[in-house]
Amino acid sequence: MNIGRRRLLTAGITTACVGAALGAALWIGGTQQESNNGRSGRQEAVAERGRTVMPFDLEETTHHFTPNETGGIQDVVADRPDDEKQIALIRTHLKQEAKAFGQGDFGDPAQIHGTAMPGLTALQDGYERIAVRYRERSDGATLTYTTDEPALVDALHDWFEAQLSDHGDHAETGH
Repeated sequence: MNIGRRRLLTAGITTACVGAALGAALWIGGTQQESNNGRSGRQEAVAERGRTVMPFDLEETTHHFTPNETGGIQDVVADRPDDEKQIALIRTHLKQEAKAFGQGDFGDPAQIHGTAMPGLTALQDGYERIAVRYRERSDGATLTYTTDEPALVDALHDWFEAQLSDHGDHAETGH
């Protein structure tokens, strides 16, 4: 075997070994961006900040975000429909948020997701043109956001998408 072929063979074997080792490390330990339950570092940070703002347990509840033509619907529900404690905490929090949002106070989402959260500035600036309606449901509560302005509808949709991304497995599209 000539020297060129030997070098090529050695390089190929080395590359295969390195690739196998990296593959095994990722398979066993996950990526560095993943932490608990496969969540990204950002999702973990958002969950931690959320625990200081939202009184209910994120591990026992789910957010549902449903965009529509006039804004969207946000449901927060207990994962167990008979969990009266979580349901009461959800209702208390969403009542407070509906009141705050109706006054242009989006401080809680800003604290959880950051002030650069997509859609947030437009919602703060246009809050007087967005109706926020609170409604109880058997397993939690709902906020319905309605506006006639396409730019605010887009801002609501962007805001929903940011929450879906940031909340990871604590949030879903639709209800």
